[in-house]
Amino acid sequence: MLFLGDDWAEDHHDVELVDEHGKRLARKRLPEGLDGIARLHALIAEHMPAEWADLDPVQAAARVRVGIETDHGPWVQALLVAGYHVFAINPLSVARYRERHSTSGAKSDQGDAHVLAEIVRLDHAHHRQIAGDSVQAEAVKLVARTHQVLIWERTRHLLRLRSALREFYPAALNAFDDLTAADTLELLARAPDPTRAARLSRSQITAALHRANRRNIEVKAAALQQQLRADQLRQPAPVQSAYAAIVTTQVRLITALNTEIERLGQVAAEHFGRHRDADYYLSLPGLAVILGARILGEFGDDPHRFTDAKSRKNYAGTSPITRASGTRKVVLARYARNRRLGDAVQQWAFCAMKGSPGARTYYNLLRKRGTGHQAALRQLGNRLVGIL
Repeated sequence: MLFLGDDWAEDHHDVELVDEHGKRLARKRLPEGLDGIARLHALIAEHMPAEWADLDPVQAAARVRVGIETDHGPWVQALLVAGYHVFAINPLSVARYRERHSTSGAKSDQGDAHVLAEIVRLDHAHHRQIAGDSVQAEAVKLVARTHQVLIWERTRHLLRLRSALREFYPAALNAFDDLTAADTLELLARAPDPTRAARLSRSQITAALHRANRRNIEVKAAALQQQLRADQLRQPAPVQSAYAAIVTTQVRLITALNTEIERLGQVAAEHFGRHRDADYYLSLPGLAVILGARILGEFGDDPHRFTDAKSRKNYAGTSPITRASGTRKVVLARYARNRRLGDAVQQWAFCAMKGSPGARTYYNLLRKRGTGHQAALRQLGNRLVGIL
């Protein structure tokens, strides 16, 4: 067996190759890209044992184990395609393992490459190989993650918009329930401060509500106009003007994000719909297209990725951890997890209560026992993950 430690950076890789006895065979700094990966293959081939000469190239590559602190990118894909067994080692694990070799606190890229090589040589059985997900599952994960990031970005800009309005234009917060709604954004873009809001005509408000497909338009338009024209405390004119510019900027950003979220949601739905497991995920209570794409993308479709249901629950963070020492025993929520998957499962549990009487009954039972809302959702999510 050969063991390779790969400490990667944006433009280069520090690698160290050792044999099964821990003897260093080579140490190099290789450039990122095609030239670097070609030189890595040549380096490994140069130090392959003589008895491997009669092996099929696929069999020979399978005897090489690689430790690296990432599980994605073209370099990692090239390692997988070559047939090496690649282990994505958590940087926290590498930091703890480094202390076995040095207590001085010294750190270097070459040293980290050595540590990674030792991890896959001695402890590879305690780490998981990079999953062999299909390219379709990888595409679903990428689009679903980006869609979620855009929603998070919109929430950040929404909070900034709300903070600005609270400081100089609180009537807008009373008038508009949803600051990301199309009619709200249109009216705020037209009247980003109290002075211009008071000059909005009934027909302008009505037109915005109509374009947003609202009901009871006349009644809502009258109420909005009354709220926007109500007397309120004002900031000095220069300060109000500055806040109005901030509101205008945030409104434009949120409007653009709304458009891109809708567009990317359609792309995610298309990729998810082409996956062979899409119908199965959609058959589960509480899962629709977008949430199903997130769950599928984070779990992947490699049937050998998880050894059992407990491993899936640990990965999602729904199973608890126990800390026991002497007579003291505490059961806590698991925070070392895939946070994107954990958030998706939490939302899945919440949605499942609306579509599944069994899920609602289980949640109510937990609440009657005194379990908090979030803990009950986590336990319900634990049950749901178990059926995947």
